[in-house]
Amino acid sequence: MAEARPRAHRSLRSRLLVGVLLPLAATWSIGSAVAFSLSWALAGRAFDRALLDDAYVIAASVTERDGALHLALTPHEVDTVMFDRNDKEYFAVVDASGHVVASNVELAALPAAALTGALFLDATLGGETVRVATMHGDGARPFAVVVAQTTRARTTLLLGLLERSLLPQVVLLLLLGWLLWRQISRELTPLGELQRALERRHSSDLEPIASEPGSSDVEKLRDAVNALLARVGLGVQAQREFAGNVAHDLRTPLAGIRALAEYGLAQKDPESWRRQLERIVESEGRASRLVDQLLALALADEARDSVRLAPVRVDDVVREVVLSYVGRADAAGVELEADGLDAPVLALASPTLLEGVLTNLVDNALRYGTGGSPATLTVALAHGAGRVRIAVTDTGPGLDPQLRERIVERWAQGSAGVRLGAGVGLGLAIASRYAALMNGTLTLDSGANGCGLRAVLELAEAGEATAREAAAATPAGAATAASGSRTPAGSYRS
Repeated sequence: MAEARPRAHRSLRSRLLVGVLLPLAATWSIGSAVAFSLSWALAGRAFDRALLDDAYVIAASVTERDGALHLALTPHEVDTVMFDRNDKEYFAVVDASGHVVASNVELAALPAAALTGALFLDATLGGETVRVATMHGDGARPFAVVVAQTTRARTTLLLGLLERSLLPQVVLLLLLGWLLWRQISRELTPLGELQRALERRHSSDLEPIASEPGSSDVEKLRDAVNALLARVGLGVQAQREFAGNVAHDLRTPLAGIRALAEYGLAQKDPESWRRQLERIVESEGRASRLVDQLLALALADEARDSVRLAPVRVDDVVREVVLSYVGRADAAGVELEADGLDAPVLALASPTLLEGVLTNLVDNALRYGTGGSPATLTVALAHGAGRVRIAVTDTGPGLDPQLRERIVERWAQGSAGVRLGAGVGLGLAIASRYAALMNGTLTLDSGANGCGLRAVLELAEAGEATAREAAAATPAGAATAASGSRTPAGSYRS
């Protein structure tokens, strides 16, 4: 079965031209028809009036003599009255009994209606169309005067009206169509240049188009295309970075896993196999976490123009994240606390990104900030002056002031991370990137009394009216907290 070919679309130039000329031609046609009808009606009335005048002249010349009607005009005078350069005229004077008083045409050739009272009518006489006017004379001896005239002059006038009214308008319409075609072509030239510029582009060339727009519409289209190219470029760059990062950074853990497996296969002792398998599992976990972080960074780079911020119940998100790390904190001997959750707090954010920031901050603190006696990790929520602040504070070794600004960059690690050999320096980079996507900031500082590390996420606070709407629309967070809470609603401790 043959495939259906796509329907060919007309060009924008021809569609604009047809869209302008068709309504204009229709308007002109209607206007011309109305004007022509009025002109023809007025001209017909003038012809009929002249024909009736001839009938009046003849009727005025009918006299009664010796008890009979007579026409007082001589044949020459009749010819003078009935003279017309273009048309032939016929007349007849008939008394009430049907007797022809005077005539230059056979009475039988005239329609019967001409003698019964019709003022004007059209008829055929001698194979030609004629216009007939009838006038009745009253008196002692009634009579009727019938005058007929051929319609050659009327036809000539009709053709003249058509020629002088329609032909110039057709010429003007064609001239206007040519002018519109030129003007539309001129206006669409920048659009064609934009099309050719895109067609000449290589698939790897994502630089902005620098064509000169001829109108604001083309300029908006060019800017939209450039914005699309910029977004595509960012996506391509993120994909390249992700591919490069995966190729570079997974090589080492995969090689380590292979070396551990080969070493284990070379041993005979089952206990050695167990130790190697445990080390393989540990290495695989680090590799999986690295892949997850690389994917998170790649998705963050791709989502920079598609993130939609909305009011989010921050207290619910903080509560859920803290509850998810209670078991891990207990296993590590860390006292996990959450403060400031006793009232709804609303911020303009993305729930997914906000959870990602808090997850990375808490995970980072549990990995490297478990020092101190006792080891404590606090997540505190506060708001005021139009801002919402979430502080994650640990009691670990902290960071040097020179390293705090650089630690949020990719692949940057603190001394604890290097010493423990855990992670590759992506957690804080992901948190910082997510914060920027939510128009927020992530700052690092020392904890209380200069001990530990304090990471503060700051976001824009939503209005009170919006907070009430969100509180009514999002009961899931409160339900989750109620089902998993182990201390009063304002704080958590493990």
